[in-house]
Amino acid sequence: QVQLVESGGGSVQAGGSLRLSCAASVGISLHSMAWFRQAPGKVREGVAAIDSGGRTTYVESVVGRFAVSKDNAKKILYLEMNNLNPRDTGMYYCAAHEYVRYTPDLLSSAYEHWGRGTQVTVSS
Repeated sequence: QVQLVESGGGSVQAGGSLRLSCAASVGISLHSMAWFRQAPGKVREGVAAIDSGGRTTYVESVVGRFAVSKDNAKKILYLEMNNLNPRDTGMYYCAAHEYVRYTPDLLSSAYEHWGRGTQVTVSS
C-alpha cells in the first residue's frame, strides 16, 4: 500500500511562491504521479503530472508558473509554484499510480493512491 503525505502548503500573497512536497512510503522511481487541487464548491482538477519516464504535463492555467518533479532517491514528489494568484487557492493532493505508465495523466481516475492534502491560500 502506497502512503502519501503532502506538506508545504500555506498562505501567501498574490505573486508569491510555494513548494509542495509529497513524501511516499515506497520507492517511486517507476510510478507515475500527479498533483490535483480542489477549490471550495468546485470539482477536483489535475494540475501537473509526471510519468514513469519523467515526462510532464500541466493544466493550461499553470503553464509557465508551476513545475512538477520527482526525487526518486528521497521518494518525494514536488510541485514548485510561482507567481501564485487567488485562483490557485485550494486543497492540493498528491496521487500515485503504482504501475509503469509512460503518459502523464491529469485524470483522477488514473490514480489509485491519494494523500490527504495540503491547503494553499493565495490572497490578493
